[in-house]
Order: sequence, then structure tokens, then C-alpha cells
Amino acid sequence: MFDLDKWQEIFSTIEKNKLRTFLTGFSVAWGIFMLIILQGSGIGLQNGVSNEFRSSATNAIWMWNGQTSKAHAGMKPGRNIQMTNEDYEYIAQTVKGVELISSRYQIWSGNTVSYKNEYGSFSIRGIHPDYATVEKLTVTEGRFINEKDQIETRKSVIISTMVKEALFKNGESALDKYVQVNGIPFKVVGVFADDDGRDDNMQLVYVPIGTAQKVFGAGRNVQGIVVTVGDASPEEAGLIEDEIKSKLAARHHFDVTDERAMFFWNSVEEFQKFKKLFASISMFIWVIGIGTIIAGVVGVSNIMMIVVKDRTKEIGIRKALGATPGSIIGLIMQEAILITGFAGYIGLVLGVGLLELISKSIDTPFFKQPEVNIQIAVGATLLLVVAGALAGFIPARRAASIKPIEALRDE
Repeated sequence: MFDLDKWQEIFSTIEKNKLRTFLTGFSVAWGIFMLIILQGSGIGLQNGVSNEFRSSATNAIWMWNGQTSKAHAGMKPGRNIQMTNEDYEYIAQTVKGVELISSRYQIWSGNTVSYKNEYGSFSIRGIHPDYATVEKLTVTEGRFINEKDQIETRKSVIISTMVKEALFKNGESALDKYVQVNGIPFKVVGVFADDDGRDDNMQLVYVPIGTAQKVFGAGRNVQGIVVTVGDASPEEAGLIEDEIKSKLAARHHFDVTDERAMFFWNSVEEFQKFKKLFASISMFIWVIGIGTIIAGVVGVSNIMMIVVKDRTKEIGIRKALGATPGSIIGLIMQEAILITGFAGYIGLVLGVGLLELISKSIDTPFFKQPEVNIQIAVGATLLLVVAGALAGFIPARRAASIKPIEALRDE
């Protein structure tokens, strides 16, 4: 039942101690504010880094050509290592655990792609059909490069939505049309989009790697190879990487310990490292945030101790007039819960508001969409209510235990 007199008394006490109440409430509000900001920023950082991994398969092992830095089998350092189609076929046939595989040959920017009177400068990338899955490309029209394109070295091309918009005006369909790629006609078999909007993918066209090698004079050379390893653990992925490195070292006659001869990037291991890093960051954030809240709650407990001491005579009179220990405890705890609950709510609102502002104004590759987990927000609010009750309970018990005669003698 609502007791107006009790609430009037609580607000009267708060008004008499404005500065002390403000400082205590501020410490609680600051604690919940920092918890929300730290949690939201942690999620924003995690979203940014996860987005970088979402741009390609997280179970991939990449390898690129390099240059030897160690002498090996009588050969001097400084030799260029050049992978070929035979390396692609050898890995596909002999390495267990490989799920998807594609080699890559790229002709960088400066290439002219045209359709009728429209022109654009885009990169050309020769790949195998599995590459679409590795790079997580979405075909919006038509199809991706297939095995038949590769075997027959067809002049097929799949273009990005950006290339389509540049070359095909007024909503004209690009499918089955012929575009000129450096003056050579290629048939558009599909249009793709990159959900992450990466410029390096959107400003290029894909062709079968065999066609790229034949048309642009690459012979059988490839610039890199990528494989995926299914659901292999980081340890298993490491063993697959070591096996590939060992076999390529034997084929190209370089020291397997020479890290410059070929460059490897194991996304399975890297993704696992980031997961562990973010788990540690999350734990650190919780420790700091909860520690700050606890400091504020201790402040509430201390101020309630002082309130009890300042009101000793008043409490003694109340008890002499028949006030029960429960009513004394209830009065003190209500005041404590009011201060912590209100201050915590203010901190929560300010924290969420600032995160919304940051989310709209900051969007970088490694920091995206900082947000508050609703469960965390609700949990933090409940924590404050419980903490406020606990903060007021100890001084409330002390107040309830005061004998009227002792309270009246208090100076």
C-alpha cells in the first residue's frame, strides 16, 4: 500500500543532503554508464573485426608466391617462387581435409571494360568456381563461373552490381550481353553482389582462370591458391597448412622454414585468436564495469550509515512511539533503492543515448554498430535494484537495533 508520509520523509531527507546524495547517485550512474559504454564499444569492436572475417570464409588457408630468403640445395636465396596450375591440381588430389579449392590470377586496375558507349576501368580476376563460396559472393542474376567455363576456357564473365550500373543504363539487363574486356568480347553470365560492400570485390569482374591465363598471356601461372578445410579445428587446420607447405617446398625446391618463399594465412587460427581475445576483453569489461558499480553501491551504503547516525534521535523517538523494526528497515532500504534505482536509470539512458550517437557517426572497418545487449541492460538494472537493497540493509539493521533510551541520549 502506498504510504505518502513515508515518501515525503524520504524526499525531505534527500533534500537536506543534496550534495551528498548527488555525489552518491553520480557514482552509481557513472558505474552503469561506463558498463553500458564499455559493453557497447566491445560489441562494436567485435562487430568490426567479425565483419572483416565475414568477408571471406573463416575456415580458409591462403597461399601466395614469394621470394626465397634462404639458400637451399645449392641454390642461392632471392629466387622467385611461381605457383602453377599443376600446384593447384596436386594440392586438390593429394591433401586430405581440403573441402574447396581455387587458384587466382589477377590483372590489376587499368583494364578497360566497355559496353556500347559506356566504359569503366576495373580489375580482372581469374578464378575457379569454388571461389564464390570462399569470398562469400552472392549471385543476384544469372550464375557464377562453372566447371564447364573453366574446362572449355569460355570467354564468360560475371560482373559486380557496381560494374553493371556503370555499363548498363536505364535498367537494361546485362545477362547474355557481350562486354569488351581490354578489347576482347566476353559474355556476361551473371551479376554478383558483395554483402560487405568491399571495393576490391565490387570494382572487378570474374572470368575462368584458364581463360584469363590464355587471353592475357599468363601461361599456366597463378598468383595464389586458397583452400577451405571444412569444420577442422585450429590444430587440424595447422596440420593441413604444414602439409601443403611441405609439399610445395618439395615441388619448388625451397627450405620449408623459409617464411618468405611463400606467404600463408590461416584464417582458422586467426579467427580463433580473435575469439579468445574478445573473450578476454569481454571479461575485462565486466570486471571494470561491475567494479565501478560496486564502488557506487558502497558509497550508497556509507551515506545510509551517515543518514542513520544523523537521525539516531529521530529513530529513537519513532521506536518509543511504537515503530516496529520492520518499518525502520523499510524506510532506510526504500531510500537506498530510490537513490540507486534512479541514478542507475539515468546512467542507463545516457549510456544507450551515447551509443546510438556513436553508432550513427562512427562506422569504420574495425568498429561497427556499437549496441547494447538488452539482456545486459535489464540485468544491470536488476543488479542495481538488488545492490541498492543490500546497500541499505546493513545500516537499516543497525537503525532497527537501536534502543529508544540509547537513541534519545545520543549527542
